Formats: sequence, C-alpha cells, structure tokens
Amino acid sequence: MKYIVVGLGSFGASLAAKLTEAGNEVIGIDTNMDRVDHYKEYISHTICMDATDEFTVAGLPLKDTDMVVVAIGEDKGASVMATALFKNLQVKKLISRSIDTLHEKVLHAIGVDEIVHPEEESAERWAKKLCLKGVVDSFELNDDYSIVEVSVPLKLHGKTIKDSNIREQYNLLVLTTIANTTERTIVGKVKNVTEVKGVANPNSVLNKDDLIVVYGANKDIKKFLKD
Repeated sequence: MKYIVVGLGSFGASLAAKLTEAGNEVIGIDTNMDRVDHYKEYISHTICMDATDEFTVAGLPLKDTDMVVVAIGEDKGASVMATALFKNLQVKKLISRSIDTLHEKVLHAIGVDEIVHPEEESAERWAKKLCLKGVVDSFELNDDYSIVEVSVPLKLHGKTIKDSNIREQYNLLVLTTIANTTERTIVGKVKNVTEVKGVANPNSVLNKDDLIVVYGANKDIKKFLKD
C-alpha cells in the first residue's frame, strides 16, 4: 500500500519507518530539513515541505495514495490546516493525530476517518493495524510474536472455534472472544457495548460482528488475515 505521513516527530517518523519496513511505499513529510535528511534512510521517500500549502500539497500523488496520516504533534494550527486540506482534496482515507480534547473535537468536525492518540497507542501498534486488514488492536511481545484483536472473518461466521481450525491451519491460539452488542440506557438511548467472554471455549460460536483475540507468530497472523 501507499501512505503519506505528515510530521516526522517521534511518532510520525517511527510509524513511517515501520510501514516502510513492512514493504509499503511511504512518503514522509516535514518542514524540518534536519528530520527529512535524518529519516531518508528509513522511509521510502522524504520531502521537506509545508503541508498547509494547498498548491504544494496538490502536487503530491494523492490519487495513488491509499492513506494519509497527519502526525503533527506540536502545532495544533498546522495540524488542523493540513487535515482540512487533505480532507478537501478528497484523499481515500485520512487519519490524524489528536493533541488534546478540543483538538480532537475539531478533527471530528473536519471528518477524519480515525484519530490517533500517541500517548496511549504506540507507532508499532498502529503500523500493524494499518498493514494488516482486520486488525483492531495489537500487542507486540517481541519481533516475532504478537497478541492481536481482529474482526471475525466472514468465512468463520457461524462456526465454533474448534470447527474454525484456526489452531490447526494457522498455528494460532484463540485467547478470548469479544461480543459487540447494543443496549438501551434508562433514558431510551442506544449505546454500543463490548463484552469480553473470558477464556475461549472450543464450542463458542463465532459471529461476524464480533472480535477474537489471538496469539501467535507474526508470519502466521499475516497468513490468517490474508487468506
């Protein structure tokens, strides 16, 4: 896939480097030439430019880009302007970094697809989430093994964990399942509720709207998500 990462601070640079390492084509953008020079060995392409300048941004290969991540973490004004500009240019998917609560509300108003909270979520987790279709969250144990929370693939809907053959076919261990349901509050409003089902039971039936938490080698997780 092709990504544009705006802002090569600690989070943005780490995310761009990990996406590049995973085999994606990444354009890293920053206004600081020192950062651009420093990360050119780790990111597919690095450009020193102002992402709030419409003329300059319009010259980027936006139609060929699958996702834009605005990772600016210091200048809220620049973050909002860059986010609004990419949104106006109708990029396929737009993710932006939240700096504080008010900033997050502004990003929601602009209409970003997702919001990043670097204080709570690492670049490693986001790289895995962006690279592997279906991953909701992940926890990297080391370079080779992870625990990931993934959406139940449609092909497994209605099957029990035992009949899904996840262990036999992919060498992955299902740790638990998470059900997504809705319930009404006392004032009649509907809210989404997630219910962790505890230690996975081989006879538990998988639902396409639910999540499963699996443990295994990264190569096996990738195979499971791509099949």
